Amino acid sequence: MQFLEIFSIINPLSFLKNSFRKKPLSLLLEEMKSEHRLNRVLGPVALTSLGVGAIIGTGIFVLIGVAAHDKAGPAVTLSFAVAGLACIFAALCYAEFASMVPVAGSAYTYAYATLGELFAWIIGWDLILEYGVASATVAHGWSKYFQDFIGIFGLGVPKLFSTAPLDFDPTTGTMSLTGAWLDLPAVVIALCVTMVLVKGIRESARFNATMVIIKVAVVLLVIGLGAMYVNPANWKPFAPFGYSGLSIFGHTILGQAGSGGAPVGVLAGAAMIFFAYIGFDSISTHAEEARNPQRDIPLAIISSLVICTVLYIAVATVITGMVPYSQITIDAPVSNAFSQVGIGWAHLIIAVGAITGITSVLLVMMLSQPRIFLAMARDGLLPKSFFGDIHPTFRTPWKSTILTGLFVALLGALLPLRLLAELVNIGTLFAFVVVCAAVLIMRIKHPEAERPFRAPFVPFVPLAGILTCLMLMFSLPAENWIRLLVWLVIGFIIYFFYGRKHSVLNNPHHIT
Repeated sequence: MQFLEIFSIINPLSFLKNSFRKKPLSLLLEEMKSEHRLNRVLGPVALTSLGVGAIIGTGIFVLIGVAAHDKAGPAVTLSFAVAGLACIFAALCYAEFASMVPVAGSAYTYAYATLGELFAWIIGWDLILEYGVASATVAHGWSKYFQDFIGIFGLGVPKLFSTAPLDFDPTTGTMSLTGAWLDLPAVVIALCVTMVLVKGIRESARFNATMVIIKVAVVLLVIGLGAMYVNPANWKPFAPFGYSGLSIFGHTILGQAGSGGAPVGVLAGAAMIFFAYIGFDSISTHAEEARNPQRDIPLAIISSLVICTVLYIAVATVITGMVPYSQITIDAPVSNAFSQVGIGWAHLIIAVGAITGITSVLLVMMLSQPRIFLAMARDGLLPKSFFGDIHPTFRTPWKSTILTGLFVALLGALLPLRLLAELVNIGTLFAFVVVCAAVLIMRIKHPEAERPFRAPFVPFVPLAGILTCLMLMFSLPAENWIRLLVWLVIGFIIYFFYGRKHSVLNNPHHIT
């Protein structure tokens, strides 16, 4: 028997046949009748709030400094527009799938229904990287703003616990030691958010809605007050690094390269700040908890993305007009910009808004990852006893939520912001490409399927989504491709020796 199992693994025909089996829509919908499903308690306002909570925060309060200073200069406003355009195409595809299959799992579930088990595993494994590393990036940014906030009162975190022990220089691609041991505030916020998430989705959504109101108010203050201190001379030159920045596997083919060889320019900036938009796809991971997912999920995805794109562009325009791009700080760019123009009293308000905003981003990111674990565990690709365990009282995937919190705390404590931000972007873009492709496949193979929401202008929209996301992927430095490949290889090993064997589709009754 053991010999036969080994032979089936190394037999290419058997492997291909089993690895590309699809999970039918009927089976996905049948699972929703199980006692192990999540509570449907979220309405359209709560879902949109989750989207805004995940999107508004890191891009405005953290990554705008990195993108403007290192990649695009004042033209970072165009970088936000390009990234937003790519997201709109992908968002329409996400909305169609989320209305068809209102279950936990997001792109992983969509890939399982259209491309087969192997592609679903690849996307699920990729989403684990996306949400886990994104959360660590946000925790790191929260730490910087928290320290900026307490610094107003003359307080500070001891240097040994103020930042990650490693730093990353994007111009040379090298790592260096900072002299610190760990970023303690990043650890503390990750663990605090974990406790809130274990408690329940209703409590998490209410907590998030409160923070969203605060941070949107602060963002509007930044735009309105900051516009009074804009100096148009700071926008010249508007695109000091150029308007392109397209590369293939790290080799710049359009535009100029930075001192370390990495591409710079508007497209390179878009690839960097694309991370700031990943919140909208987290809405789809909560489709199983929506009261009316066929209507509310598409509405929340599209409305949250449009609202946040407008706010991003407005804030980027104001901040680069207030301060020369070369003087924008990396760790706390917005509050520091107001300090540089002499608005000291606004520094405190912005710091509070930034802390609140980034906390809500962290909450939604860490809320989403356990739902991916849950979907994969239900299919047998991960151990169900751990990743699929729903708390009997709170009705949350509590074990995987705690694991996520520990993972985020560890990465946030030890790795630098620049390295984390670039690592998560390529994984996110890859997931978007697969979702856009899956919409095309489903339209061709299952035109009769019920689609409460239909992406318009198919095949243009999914094809445009694929092309724009690939363009941004190619604009990332080569090291990101290497890291992605290493992560995927690890995932293949786990699938090859565990997931494939334990898949619920090994039951002949379920194989299509």
